[in-house]
Amino acid sequence: MLIDTHCHLFKQDYSNVEEVINHMNKNIMIVSADNLKTSYEVCKLIAKYDNVYGTIGIHPTELDEYKIDNLNEIESMILTKGIVGIGEIGLDYHYENTDKDLQKEVFISQLDLARKYKLPVVIHSRDAFNDTLEILKNYTDLKIDLHCYGYSLEAAKQFLKINPNIRFGIGGVLTFKNSRVIKEVVSELDLKYFVLETDSPYLSPEPYRGKQNEPYNVIYVAKYMAELKETSLDEIAKITSENAIKLFDLNMKK
Repeated sequence: MLIDTHCHLFKQDYSNVEEVINHMNKNIMIVSADNLKTSYEVCKLIAKYDNVYGTIGIHPTELDEYKIDNLNEIESMILTKGIVGIGEIGLDYHYENTDKDLQKEVFISQLDLARKYKLPVVIHSRDAFNDTLEILKNYTDLKIDLHCYGYSLEAAKQFLKINPNIRFGIGGVLTFKNSRVIKEVVSELDLKYFVLETDSPYLSPEPYRGKQNEPYNVIYVAKYMAELKETSLDEIAKITSENAIKLFDLNMKK
């Protein structure tokens, strides 16, 4: 069994969502929302498909029309059967004119929600290592998925130093020829720290780079990781699936 711990399977990107989900057979997908609209879509998907779980939340680049009431709506969905975490949330300082204070405020508020309901969090962090680390120092009780991990090996060790329950989401970027940093992270850290993901419809792995991604392609990430770690595909599937099941308490949710 393989588990895609992070994908976005929404109507805005796919005209064939059912076909994409069925392509995974009995393998598991965790669909991650990035705003209120997609959070509601997540709830509909997990009600329809037994092998689809979901996380809900507001992404740091989705705050242009943010209102405090948005968090009340997110909270109203938390107890929906099949919701296994809060996400995709976090910090993104990549773009100019970013309202860093608002991003931190909304990030912290959603971390507080996760703590209240004892749920793991799926974190997006880009060009915001220092603030992400400092904030997470106050949430060492949470289980955390650092989605699409892109910082250095040393940064990964700093995250693990403050919270050994952090896991690193590894997707198609691992297969790219120029992805030296993430290859070093995967090579040097123990497999117990990794979960697989696709971030569909983005970041398709080789040999499909540049094309629309889908959860099935998680197998190519697993195969590449097996080569890098000099182990079997079965071993990668076994360990990363066990990691995901523990991180998101999947045996408890459906």
